[in-house]
Amino acid sequence: MSVSEDNVRLIFGLKVRQLRQERKMSFAQLAQATGLSPSYLNEIEKGKKYPKAEKIGILAEALEVQYDWLISLQLSKNLAPVSELLKSNLLTELPLELFGLEPATLLELLSNAPDKLGAFLSTIIEISRNYGMRVENLYFNMLRSYQEMYDNYFPELEKSVEAFRAEFLESADFPYELETLERILTDQFHYRITDEVLQHQKELSELRSVFLAGKQPQLLMNGNLNKGQKAFVLGQEIAYSYLKLKPRPKTTAWLDVDSFEEVLNNYKASYFSCALAIPKQRITPALATFLKQEKFDAQLLLNLLEEYKCSPENLFHRLTNLLPKEFGIRELFFLRFNAVADNHYKLTKEMHLSGLHNPHGTAQDQHYCRRWISIDILNDIKEMQEKGEGQILCKAQRSKYVDSDNEYLIMTFAKPASKSSTDRSSVSIGLLISPALKRRVKFWNDPAIPIRLVNETCELCSLRDCAERAAPATVYEARQKEQTMKKALKLLQGE
Repeated sequence: MSVSEDNVRLIFGLKVRQLRQERKMSFAQLAQATGLSPSYLNEIEKGKKYPKAEKIGILAEALEVQYDWLISLQLSKNLAPVSELLKSNLLTELPLELFGLEPATLLELLSNAPDKLGAFLSTIIEISRNYGMRVENLYFNMLRSYQEMYDNYFPELEKSVEAFRAEFLESADFPYELETLERILTDQFHYRITDEVLQHQKELSELRSVFLAGKQPQLLMNGNLNKGQKAFVLGQEIAYSYLKLKPRPKTTAWLDVDSFEEVLNNYKASYFSCALAIPKQRITPALATFLKQEKFDAQLLLNLLEEYKCSPENLFHRLTNLLPKEFGIRELFFLRFNAVADNHYKLTKEMHLSGLHNPHGTAQDQHYCRRWISIDILNDIKEMQEKGEGQILCKAQRSKYVDSDNEYLIMTFAKPASKSSTDRSSVSIGLLISPALKRRVKFWNDPAIPIRLVNETCELCSLRDCAERAAPATVYEARQKEQTMKKALKLLQGE
């Protein structure tokens, strides 16, 4: 793997700093020995400057090492994990500035405590290998953290959407027709669009779209998509061109992930498309009316799907933008579950605002609680499919967690993937029930909303009379056994 120029400077600076400290030399002493200024040496050690060959030779002589070793990418044994991190280009690929960091800051931490930090990085690398974690997992986790930092609301993207709307859609009827969006892509951004290719190629038939770069960009759309899905894809493509987002993925499903910037740009394009289809100014009054209802009205949410011609997932994603910003509801989560086999469910997307809420996707080979409305509603969809019915369902539930004070108001949509498919998916938005939420959501205590005692997974659950249990409470029982042994040991020791 090639190493970026930024990381070559970082590695060189780290070696100079380590050698200077090993020889117990101050900046002033090294400056006197080399004739280089302390400020210039400081810039070298921070990875901001890379000296010319003549000055490297002077440094090597003063630090008593070979010239070739000093310019190599090899680090001492105790910094081997640090070397692996730097050589991976991870520090330059990740947008550390988004989190208030810069590589030089991390470099200073690395060189101040190389043994401890080296051991820590070795542990992280080993854990990632053991659990099969890949770089793209880190990118997606960072994206979620970025969303959470800003309550998943980005004013600059909202302004871009409104500027685009004023420039290209001022006279267009709403909701926007597919032909209108296609015309903008073809006339303004010179795209060629076809929906006659993907669905006929077996290997690519599951992809919603493929982008082909070139003098005339091409968008291959799957002809089996419904209107809402097509509109979302077109909105994304408009965002890539209008916002000049590069690098960008070439497919809707992630086949390759090359950088965090690519992941971030894909998120920006999705945000843009969702905001274009569901304008803040139009939907905010409707949401205010919905939240003021004394009773939970699923039909109002279903009406919004029809009004905006959008999918349940896009509607709930838009709510995660607007509930924190417009209504002060910040403690929430978003989940998407897929039924991947009989009685087997996979959490395929999640986002948590204002802390990590339950449930979340950390269960390794465990069975998520079947009492969640997110999973229970998938069984309802299955029964409907068996009867030949295919409409969207919308339900609500209050979930109280076992051995916890946490309680959530959950609203869930579920639908079949398509008329010809047995696949099922659900999307849910969960609102932490707090004094603030009780003031803002009038129907939180609607007696028609079922209240259920839930847990994270069957393996962690202490409930003994659960009719929905899908697996024994192995993890819970092991922990209880360990606690019992610890108590017995303390008694034996007279504590």
